[in-house]
Amino acid sequence: MPELKKVEIEHYLKSIAGQSARIINLTVLGKSGESDSKGYGYGTPLLIDYEADGNARRAVLHTVTAGPFGHEHMSDRAQSLLWDHSSFNRLPRHIRSIDVGAFRRDGRAVSLGDADEFFVLTEYAEGHGYAEDLTRMKDDPTLTKADVARADALCDYLVQIHSVKGNQPGLYIRRIRELVGHSECIMGLIDSYPLQMDGIDVKLLETERRCVDWRWRLKNRVHRLSQVHGDFHPWNILFRQGNDFTLLDRSRGEWGDPADDVSCITMNYVFFSLQRSGRLDHNFESLFLRFWDRYLTKSGDHEMLQVVAPFFAFRVLVMAHPVWYPKLTKNVRQKLFNFMTAVLNSERFDPHDVNRYCLA
Repeated sequence: MPELKKVEIEHYLKSIAGQSARIINLTVLGKSGESDSKGYGYGTPLLIDYEADGNARRAVLHTVTAGPFGHEHMSDRAQSLLWDHSSFNRLPRHIRSIDVGAFRRDGRAVSLGDADEFFVLTEYAEGHGYAEDLTRMKDDPTLTKADVARADALCDYLVQIHSVKGNQPGLYIRRIRELVGHSECIMGLIDSYPLQMDGIDVKLLETERRCVDWRWRLKNRVHRLSQVHGDFHPWNILFRQGNDFTLLDRSRGEWGDPADDVSCITMNYVFFSLQRSGRLDHNFESLFLRFWDRYLTKSGDHEMLQVVAPFFAFRVLVMAHPVWYPKLTKNVRQKLFNFMTAVLNSERFDPHDVNRYCLA
């Protein structure tokens, strides 16, 4: 991250206050006088005495230091500052926010004060979603060599990216906390469920309690922090010819537990098979068991069987949700919930016991 330079801060002031703006003095708050250095660090408030249109003015430039408590990622810090700008001026007696901006990699500052919504511009990728393969396989239980090759390619890809390990213990603890408590994850999903599920036996309060128990079991396994995709489901995988694929929509952070990705993709084999026959069987059973055996053998991560339960719970809460999958039969929803409950109540996940879990 570059230093904050006086010349770039002055250019920024000209962009929001007019070309007459010029800096008179810069002072790091809590220190006296102007710094001897031409650069200023991030994370401490910087008092700016400047002149614009012949009038003396003062402002304070605030930045946020990278660190724990939800400030590990640049997007965390941006969220905090964007919130400041949108809310400061709506509270009586609060200091006013003049603008919110961002520093580019070359040190130049850009104004974001008029921003209303943000966007991201990505490349376009050709291909068809892996979900189309699974839909075809649901209609035809035949297992083809091409189906096996694609599942193997996805498995090997996860082994590869998960081999890159992180070294921030607090970030692993955060990811496990967010798995349980984030609005996009377990508690947020539970809160979005309807009060009545038409006779389906799902004990959401007990599910939440069990997931909190799992958080305490997992939170100190900080050695598991790895590079992840974070939303490795069939709609985010585009295949072209053969095994050539591109991924979409990486989510919830660059780092996490590998169990997140493995549970996400393999739970879809269960999901599609349950819709077909009410059990894991034929082509989907073969791919499910092959994926788990291949991943565990190649990665050596047999510990995953001891930690995957709450990640499966997260995926089940998505798949069984009537908002995302309104046409699921009652029988399929119930078996998904049975699977979730049984896995959460097991000390160790056994890939060969899926059908027993679904009937529990």
